[in-house]
Amino acid sequence: MSYTINRLFKSNTFDDIDARARKSLADHGFGVLTEIDVKATMKKKLDVEMPAYRILGACNPKMAHQAIGIEPRVGAMLPCNVILREIEGGVEVSAIDPVASMQAIENVELTAVAGDVRDLLAKAVAAI
Repeated sequence: MSYTINRLFKSNTFDDIDARARKSLADHGFGVLTEIDVKATMKKKLDVEMPAYRILGACNPKMAHQAIGIEPRVGAMLPCNVILREIEGGVEVSAIDPVASMQAIENVELTAVAGDVRDLLAKAVAAI
């Protein structure tokens, strides 16, 4: 089982895909709670150059509330990370597959919620 939902953009800039990803996430009920500029962090902390790489911590409040109601410690696995990374040939967007990440928790109700979140994330990635 793959643990991410992926899409490659061959003719768009990193900043264009970033803006489109944020809009698509919002259009599908997700807010971006956190943002990590991995490229800038690696340069600052390790003095290492790397291609653009950004992690967006996306959250659908309704689904998060439902999941926390089912399994209170699930917050340790939230939010749903979506990465944007510059690769040879374009920009790749990868969103976590919540079903794959929730396999460590044996709870059928939570798995169902994770499936709903996966469907929303897949639609958001497809709509970028």
